[in-house]
Amino acid sequence: MADNTNEMVLPQSGLAEDILAQFVGKAQQELDATATAVAAQQEEQLHHLVTFTLGREEYGVDIASVQEIIRATDITPVPGAPAHVRGVINLRGKIIPVVDLRSRFRMAAGTEAGAEASDARRIIVIELKGKRLGMQVDAVSQVIKVSSSVIEEMPEEAITLDQNYIKGVGKLEGRLIIILDLNRSLLLTDGN
Repeated sequence: MADNTNEMVLPQSGLAEDILAQFVGKAQQELDATATAVAAQQEEQLHHLVTFTLGREEYGVDIASVQEIIRATDITPVPGAPAHVRGVINLRGKIIPVVDLRSRFRMAAGTEAGAEASDARRIIVIELKGKRLGMQVDAVSQVIKVSSSVIEEMPEEAITLDQNYIKGVGKLEGRLIIILDLNRSLLLTDGN
């Protein structure tokens, strides 16, 4: 008697080959269904990004790397540090270097929004290869989910070799989000 459980109905012949063929057929169907589901999931992989602005451009980083977001205050300059290292902060007893992404990306020190920009300025604390670093940004926008199907590689003609810190560009509802490769964009030395 067959019901909707995982019981197997024995064939009339009762032969081991028939029983085995029925079992293998059912297992193959389940395997095919699983493979189809996995393929569909890989095709529509979602990327969770924290987005932020530098000037008028919007950038994104993988949320898994982000530890916290704090106000950009009391950054202590470090003599002899690379130009894009703004200084260090004391975060609950830990000294963390802060990279000024505007300087790192060779952007002007912009004051487009004047005093509002300084109030919105934040430090995104990330963990990279077991070390904590801060990224100073103009403002943090939001946390979004982006499908891999809307992310494209940056055209080679649009970047130079020393700008290889861009993972791709997400196209969302009339806006572009530049997705950063943190391993390359936060190098603390001047050499790439």
